[in-house]
Amino acid sequence: MNLHPSVADRLARLAPDQRAAATTPPGPVLCVAPAGSGKTTTLVARIAWLVASGTARPDEIAAITFNTRAADEMRERLDPALEPLGVAAGGVRVRTFHALGLEVLRTTGGRLPDLVDREPILRTVWPDATAAELGRLDAAFSRLKLELQVEAGAIADDPDAGPLARAFVLYEAALAEAGAMDFDDLVRRALLALRESPTLLADWRASCRHLLVDEVQDVDRSQLDLALLLAAPHDSLFCVGDDDQSIYGWRLADVRRILRLGDRVPGLSRVDLEVNYRCPTPVVVRAVRLVEHNGERFAKRIRPGPAASGRLVLAPDAADETVRLRRAVETWPEDGSTRAILARTNRELLPAVAVALELGLPFCAPRIELLLDSPVLDDLLGRAEADARRRPGEPLLLTLGRLRATTVPGSAEEDLATALLGWAVGHGGLDGLLATISDARARLADLRRDDAALTLATAHSTKGLEFDHVVVVGMEAARFPSGRTVAEAEDPVRALEEERRLAYVAWTRARRSLTLLYDPALPSPFLLEAFSTDELGLSSGPGVPRD
Repeated sequence: MNLHPSVADRLARLAPDQRAAATTPPGPVLCVAPAGSGKTTTLVARIAWLVASGTARPDEIAAITFNTRAADEMRERLDPALEPLGVAAGGVRVRTFHALGLEVLRTTGGRLPDLVDREPILRTVWPDATAAELGRLDAAFSRLKLELQVEAGAIADDPDAGPLARAFVLYEAALAEAGAMDFDDLVRRALLALRESPTLLADWRASCRHLLVDEVQDVDRSQLDLALLLAAPHDSLFCVGDDDQSIYGWRLADVRRILRLGDRVPGLSRVDLEVNYRCPTPVVVRAVRLVEHNGERFAKRIRPGPAASGRLVLAPDAADETVRLRRAVETWPEDGSTRAILARTNRELLPAVAVALELGLPFCAPRIELLLDSPVLDDLLGRAEADARRRPGEPLLLTLGRLRATTVPGSAEEDLATALLGWAVGHGGLDGLLATISDARARLADLRRDDAALTLATAHSTKGLEFDHVVVVGMEAARFPSGRTVAEAEDPVRALEEERRLAYVAWTRARRSLTLLYDPALPSPFLLEAFSTDELGLSSGPGVPRD
């Protein structure tokens, strides 16, 4: 086959497994792509090959990504790859599922409802509900719409409908009254419209004659239904995913969808990418050893790249979180490399913020809510100042203790008042505390930057990203895996497996070094699965990093 030189050169630069996946004959294909295996590189090469080989026109190809960040990256890499073939930028449709759903709905004719966030509607209908109660409603409504594909009208006529179902009817009525739809409706309504209109479906199947789906392990039921509906009847479908990186069960993802994809798509063939080019050899070896404890996964081979170098550091340390984090951070080289501190939850990253402020390290932490940012803090400080004026000379801790006693138990106010008591230790009076808080806010404003080399994030939020140096905190029993998540799950065994996959994702973000921080008295069971007790330092004193 005579290919354009740019495409021939692109394919020649791929590894054999990547080239085999990129050029596999059209049809239903599942490409299993482990962490660091070059899945985006393979996807771009696949699309370039489809066009250059004459297999597909650009307007017949659609690539669906899991989120906007992935779609932007795909476009940035795809447009230059197709330019030598005479394809204009944007000539191949690259969309998220939600963006594709919106595009489908816009072709149905008529005015679309306004797109709104769900939370304001929930607060309007249930003004007295707590944040936790609203969160449960939010999750339940998504499940009803996307997983169970239930219509409110069917529930309204059911005398045996339960309280959640009746709440869903109220919510849908509030949406209709506002002339609005929520983000789940973008996929749900698009799926309904395509199922109800043969003409609309035919038009969209022509535009998605060759359909590529990225991160297929993360799709919910309705997203998968939409993809399979568009790909039929020819099923020129190329799905890329990794069962070992299925970590969004709380978003209705289910690892069994990728494992059983062949049941939905007859004739599905599988091609595997086998090499992790990102991580140092010891990281690949131990991460694979960990995830192989899962029962729900494909049997596969994952090996490090031929040029893989770097190290894995085990850091048993029983010291305070801030102290041991500072020790780990201070081992990083001053060479402009990217680095990340990862944790199971955002709350566990607060000590990392303290370390960054103490050491003067610019950092990016877009999803961490800090007490210093809260307007409630200013209100509490104002009340403390007023109280101090009424009682001149009173000890600061007594003033703040009385303030804390006036807060609602379990509220944000109580959390902040408790934090103020901790911050007050060592300060002679309120003026000194106020000066310390003002200084901390100034340093925070100076150091918190979107372009910082240091990222503080949860493991969930970094899938698809990579960093030169990674520290994972809290590799301890009940923290990682999350004891609460496993205990409260409908199926604790499956929940534990997802926690194990989450640890695998966290570990495989590292390009040059991975450091695992843990208390040697409480090592995570995941550490015990991936390392021996001697390697973990459980038979010796804490605090000594081990390669």
